[in-house]
Amino acid sequence: MNYTKKISNAIISRLPRYYMCLGELNESGTIKTSSKEISEKTNIPAGQLRQDLNNFGGFGLQGYGYDVKFLYNKIKKIIGLNKTYNLIIIGGGNIGQALANYADFEAYGIYIRAIFDINPKLIGIQVRGINIYDTDYLGEYIQKNPVDIAVLTLPANKAKHTADRIISYGVKGIWNFSHIDISVPNNVMVENVNLTDGIMALIYKINQTDKVQDMYI
Repeated sequence: MNYTKKISNAIISRLPRYYMCLGELNESGTIKTSSKEISEKTNIPAGQLRQDLNNFGGFGLQGYGYDVKFLYNKIKKIIGLNKTYNLIIIGGGNIGQALANYADFEAYGIYIRAIFDINPKLIGIQVRGINIYDTDYLGEYIQKNPVDIAVLTLPANKAKHTADRIISYGVKGIWNFSHIDISVPNNVMVENVNLTDGIMALIYKINQTDKVQDMYI
């Protein structure tokens, strides 16, 4: 199966949920499952699940369902978790240190190798055994060590310049927490994460629920 076909961001965003669900089923010793069971565990409609998987070949047998271990390993390969990835974090403040302390990344083959910052009070210390270096050492580090993904936890006014800098060193993946979307060349992948967007969306939903309830008071 050719996994290089264009897949929508919506489908990509659901793959980790299928993967986590199947991982739990696999660990519990479940041999086979159904789209209905996966739907109940992920809150994704069964029809949507089947459509999503059909983009990669389907993998189910009519009247049987899905072989849990087989599908788990297939989705693992589709996502790319059959390989390991080296990450660096640029910005050693609260968000950067929180990410560095998240040891569960390693269960997926994702390893945080170094942190970089400009704050003299942070340079030289360790977070969960990971060294914080001066950002002046960033280029030299990338040239000497394999870096698959750079995580940006910087102020918005520094994000674009830093992204351009690490791209020039050959980094092809950027996970950006800098509260500003950054544009990159076509051969570089970026995932922009704006924490404020998420909390604002939640606040909106809470207020909409309150308005509906007020109508019946």
